[in-house]
Amino acid sequence: MKKRILIISIAVITLILSACQDVLDLEPNDRVTATQLFADETGLQMVLATLYNRIPIEDFNYVPEGPFNITGTGNNSDGGWNLGSHTDEMVIQSNAGGHIGRVTDGYWDYEAIRYVNGFFANLKDLKGDVLTDAAYNRLWSEAHWIRGYMYYALVSRYGGVPIIKNVQEIGGDNSQLYVARSTEKETWDFVLAECDSAIMYLPEDADGYRATKWAAYALKSRAALHAASLAKYWNNAPLIGEAVTANMVGMSSADANGYYSQCLNASKAIIDNSGKSLYKPNPADAAEAAVNFQEMFETPPAADVEVVYKKGYVDGVSSGDQGHQMDFYGYPAQMPQATSYVYGRMGVTLDLVNTFEDYTDDGTGTPGVLLTRGDGQEDIYLSNPANIDVSVPYVHYDSQYDIFTGKDARLFASVNLPGAPFKGITINCQGGLIESNGNPVIYSEGSSSVGLDGQTYYAYGTHAANGFSAFGAMGSGLSANSTSTGFIIKKFLQEKTTPTPSRWGGSTQDYIAFRMAEIYLNYAEAAIESGQGDAALAKTYLNSIRKRAAHTDEIPATVENIVKERFVELAFEQRRYWDLVRRREMHTTFNDYRRKSLVPILDLRENPPKYIFVKVNNFYDEQDGGVTFQQGDYYLPIPGVSSNKLIQNPGY
Repeated sequence: MKKRILIISIAVITLILSACQDVLDLEPNDRVTATQLFADETGLQMVLATLYNRIPIEDFNYVPEGPFNITGTGNNSDGGWNLGSHTDEMVIQSNAGGHIGRVTDGYWDYEAIRYVNGFFANLKDLKGDVLTDAAYNRLWSEAHWIRGYMYYALVSRYGGVPIIKNVQEIGGDNSQLYVARSTEKETWDFVLAECDSAIMYLPEDADGYRATKWAAYALKSRAALHAASLAKYWNNAPLIGEAVTANMVGMSSADANGYYSQCLNASKAIIDNSGKSLYKPNPADAAEAAVNFQEMFETPPAADVEVVYKKGYVDGVSSGDQGHQMDFYGYPAQMPQATSYVYGRMGVTLDLVNTFEDYTDDGTGTPGVLLTRGDGQEDIYLSNPANIDVSVPYVHYDSQYDIFTGKDARLFASVNLPGAPFKGITINCQGGLIESNGNPVIYSEGSSSVGLDGQTYYAYGTHAANGFSAFGAMGSGLSANSTSTGFIIKKFLQEKTTPTPSRWGGSTQDYIAFRMAEIYLNYAEAAIESGQGDAALAKTYLNSIRKRAAHTDEIPATVENIVKERFVELAFEQRRYWDLVRRREMHTTFNDYRRKSLVPILDLRENPPKYIFVKVNNFYDEQDGGVTFQQGDYYLPIPGVSSNKLIQNPGY
């Protein structure tokens, strides 16, 4: 006897997205039967809400070192991380050191794919009876977008995977359950075909947070660029093994231009037809540009003109942990939002800060240099700031903030800098002092010394435990809540408002999954890398993003400039890791590498005291002897090969 697998587990209908309207506001009901669910359009939409909840969006609740997305489990205490911690964007203090490497979330959600396939099966049965053609077509395209997103998450992690399009039957010898891996190219092609099916009937505008035609084009733009880059640069990190021989991982460089073309076409469709554009593209000055950029992420509804697709959340206090905890992990240690020990964990690297331009605007796009030394040797990074040579002519500043004067507006909107104001508090990231006799006192909480002016000064700028946000308890388990880099994330955090007082799930600002700046940059990269498309348009799109940041010059649309612009514009938006992976640059960028930190030090040899800044290797990366991405880590191990009979990826 055979039995078709259908969606009958209603307990999983947890509506994280119920901050929106219509279908995604439907209440789950664990007493509804499968028959009732598929009896009318309302029931189908309830199941659709379940499927939305299973989309593998790398959002605020995504955990690179654990479950893929733990929202709605009743305990999302492990969230609040960011893929940037696997790159040179940030160091997560509580998981510091040895953190560069493949994502280990283990996304292999064929249960969710089975749900989608069951949805398709039941949807077909209701066409013309319960559903009008228009209602059927929209739901059909919506399910294709969701399934395409799922396979995009799979192929970007594993290469070729089993492609299952229909409900599998249970019975007999169950041989049909053993589906072999497709090639990597076939899997990427399937993702893009799913996007095309989604584009067919999705509306241009949607109620609430449901997918639109433009969301489907955006997924296609991102996926096609990934596939194109991987094909072009596969030989930069070639692998060997059975899976490679069978083309289950890897593609030919001959495939690249076809994917670049699909990226260009999808990107152009959004740009030309969606009515979307950059949010506030013409600021009066850099200060206004910084305010606008911060506003886009703190209150995303204000920036709907740029947002292509966003994910919503419910207040975690009143709705069972369906919010997120970005504010609780991200807020500086001087203003913890949690009721316990979680705060200040997202330390932004000096690597990223160094990449932002200043406003020289000389047509080159060269990053602005933070001036720390009078001898011009700005590429020197100490392994330990305690080894500072006090005879070096360090540049003196009146405050911790002054060194950043003239930097790109997006830096001030994205990063809580030393000495910066946040919610009315000055962020103190002092990491030491130099006594009046020239003796350095570094990473020494509680230490104090008297300056030439007779005043007492502290190594961390204060004697109060809650008065500083950096370098606390370095090397001990208590260091988790104090940035080890000298910088703290600001992008996404609520500054104008206050999160709901709760340890977990009290933040509700939307997560922007796709926005126009990425689409512009996708087009620019695809055009320059392939020689297709319009190179002049690529330059226009690149510079329109810089103009929105108050730059006045135009820089050439080179691959280097586009990659740099992606780094600063899309910082912390989960793009940096995948950019380095698809371009096969992870293993060369991170080879016994130390991410960089900046340590503000108060110099008591001056009267009044002034600040100097020491560039250092990150404490934890130095402690671990550097961080390395292994070439084999471009692919995750296929799970369960002993039972599912799949060919394993190389190196596992």
